[in-house]
Amino acid sequence: MRFGSWIVVTVICAVFTQMCRTVGEYSSFQGDKILRLPGQPQIRFDQYAGYITIEETQQRSLFYYFVEAEYEPASRPLVLWLNGGPGCSSLGGGAFRENGPFRPRDGATLIKNNYSWNKEANMLYLESPAGVGFSHSANISFYSHVNDTVTAQDNLTFLRKWFIKFPKYKNRDLFITGESYAGHYIPQLGQLIMEAGSEFKLKGIAIGNPLLNFETDINSEGFFYWSRGLISDHTYQHLSATCNTSQIRRERQVIGIMSAACQQVEDLLAAEIPYKSLDQFDVSSDVCLYSGESQLAVQNHPLRAFLSTRQFVQESSHQPAMKSANQDTENVDLCIEKKVFDYLNRKDVQEALHSKLVGVTNWTICSSVLHYDLKNLLIPTTDILGSLVTSGIRVLIFSGDEDASIPFIGTRTLIQGLAEKMELNTTSSYRAWFHDKQVAGWTQTYGDILTFATIRGASHMTPFSSPGRSLALFTTFLAGENLA
Repeated sequence: MRFGSWIVVTVICAVFTQMCRTVGEYSSFQGDKILRLPGQPQIRFDQYAGYITIEETQQRSLFYYFVEAEYEPASRPLVLWLNGGPGCSSLGGGAFRENGPFRPRDGATLIKNNYSWNKEANMLYLESPAGVGFSHSANISFYSHVNDTVTAQDNLTFLRKWFIKFPKYKNRDLFITGESYAGHYIPQLGQLIMEAGSEFKLKGIAIGNPLLNFETDINSEGFFYWSRGLISDHTYQHLSATCNTSQIRRERQVIGIMSAACQQVEDLLAAEIPYKSLDQFDVSSDVCLYSGESQLAVQNHPLRAFLSTRQFVQESSHQPAMKSANQDTENVDLCIEKKVFDYLNRKDVQEALHSKLVGVTNWTICSSVLHYDLKNLLIPTTDILGSLVTSGIRVLIFSGDEDASIPFIGTRTLIQGLAEKMELNTTSSYRAWFHDKQVAGWTQTYGDILTFATIRGASHMTPFSSPGRSLALFTTFLAGENLA
């Protein structure tokens, strides 16, 4: 064969190799494309859902839901969202209740979320660890050995394999956001990403009402209760002198044995706080009143009990309960949790999402099979935040100020202490920030890289209770601007 012929053959092979590679990449994610969700309104963006296999032998797979940005997705960053628990769903929490593109009007119809975070970014929601939501392990013994180390490593493996499926996002700026026990998930994942070197383009993390230090975070409940008038001076004195709220939670949830002293104080709290009628995630809010609470088995699940003892009571009316979302322009549906449960348990919805139930009969907001090592709750993560800041990763910690489960009081103290430990100067002093000409909260920044902020009138799930202010906070964070 002549030299020129070899060139032709080489070019043809190269072209076809690239074509095959392109076709392979295209088909890898097109199989996960959602054609249309049942009851969905018209949209102008693409959405995908499916599984990433984390471990072949145990057939451990994590379920994701991905929505591209509503406008100019090619120029927008990628944002990974993680709910907490440990063991609660980012699909039913973040995506369909908080900052995703849709919220259920009922068990059959979706309405558009006017404050969806995909207005600013490509949003990736991950149900993690396996055993949460639609994520699963064929080897059920896995569910008895889950801890923070396993979760962080599986989340890293997920990202690596997800980028193989969606290679065009590999070099995008990456942000990780979430709430609650994501105060463990996110810093630990961020640490692994930084150890991986230049493999990822992690730019920042943002965590709402995070569990960062059990003793400080949970012990701040007592002062929050008292300062909001939820408990008497007498009970607060016992919390201060006999057994504080972090001791009560540690003994009840982690150790499993309650001392007589702490039991006495817990009884005082139970006598004064009407847990069945008060949402501990949002003490200023009413609660949903609906019948059939037995459908939500998660209400009595011990993982959820860690953060809330809220229960729902029956009513005869079938009208949805609503509250005004402070100065936002839409009402907040207090009964949305049951609607999410009903919607995600429809067979046609599960088919549209390319999801399946493995080892469980229903999708639930928090896992009914996972046995997380709750001793992990006691491990502080503030030093990991500090290492991320040192690596140049922007960190935003924000709190809805109506949350009694992880009050802003402890979070603010922890961030201030971290800034002092790292010798970060205050670059923006504590002051109010505004949205729609109203005070939206308060904020302080240290070293132009570590920021604390509150969202006024918001709950533990800030994008749910204060969607407009949360979106404004998120937009400012992505842009790297000063909130104040």
